[in-house]
Amino acid sequence: MKVSINVLRLNPDFTCNDETIHNINWLANSNYKIQFNEKTKISERVIFPVSENESRGIEDARFVEFHNDNGDITYYATYTAYNGHQIFPQLIETNDFISFNIITLNGNAVQNKGMALFPRKINGKYVMLSRQDGENNHIMYSENLHFWNNSEIIQEPKEHWEFVQIGNCGSPIEINEGWLVLTHGVGPIRQYSIGAILLDKNNPKKIIARLYEPLLSPNEEEREGYVPNVIYSCGGLVHNNKLIIPYAMSDITSGIASIDVTDIIGCMKFVGT
Repeated sequence: MKVSINVLRLNPDFTCNDETIHNINWLANSNYKIQFNEKTKISERVIFPVSENESRGIEDARFVEFHNDNGDITYYATYTAYNGHQIFPQLIETNDFISFNIITLNGNAVQNKGMALFPRKINGKYVMLSRQDGENNHIMYSENLHFWNNSEIIQEPKEHWEFVQIGNCGSPIEINEGWLVLTHGVGPIRQYSIGAILLDKNNPKKIIARLYEPLLSPNEEEREGYVPNVIYSCGGLVHNNKLIIPYAMSDITSGIASIDVTDIIGCMKFVGT
C-alpha cells in the first residue's frame, strides 16, 4: 500500500497534502491480516499489536459466535486499540481461529471502550452495546457491521455499587427469557463489581429485569494488584444451564465463577413489579 501511495505522489497530476497521505497510510496499516500455522495449538495463537493504533496495547477483546442469516458462523471480537494517547475501538474477524482479519470501525458512535456485538441480527439489523460517555450503557443498530452512527442510553447508574460508571462485560447471551447481559459497575473507592440485566429478546432497548445487588465483587484475595479493587470480565457463556464467567482480578490473575441460569434469573427483579 505504501509503495502504491508513494508512486502516486510522484504523479504531477496528483494533488494531496501530507496530512491526507498520513491518514491514508494510517488507515491502510490499521486494517491487516494475521495468519497462523494450522498445526500450532490454539493456546499458542496469540495476537500481538501490529499497527500504530495498538502500539501500547490490545485490550478487552469481547469475542462472540455470530450466526449469519445464511446459517454460517463467524467469530467476531470488538477490542480497544491503545497507542499511549488515544483509544480506538476495532474489530477482529475469523472463521477458523487460524486466519484473522483486523478491521477498523467507522461512524460517529465508534468511540470510547466496551463495544459488544449481539450474536445475531435482530429485526434485520446488527446490534451492539456500547459506552459512549464513560458512564451509561448504550445500544446501537446498524445495517452495516463496520459503520455505527447512532446510539441511545438503555441503562443509567442507580445503585451505590455502580454509581460512578456502568458498562457491559461482553456480548449478550441469548436464553429463553431474553438477552442476558453481564454488566460492570464502578462504585466507591473505584471498586468494580459484576452485575446482570435481562433485555427483551425482540426489543433489546428494553430492560425487563436486573440484579439490584452485585453478582460478583472483589474479595480480600482479589483486591490487591496492578489495578486494585477490580474484578472484570469480557464475556461469559452458558453451558448445561450454567452461566460460566471468566474474570480478571485487579489485573494480576484470573478466575472462573459459575451459577445456574435459573438461579440468576430467580434473583432478578423484573422491571415494573
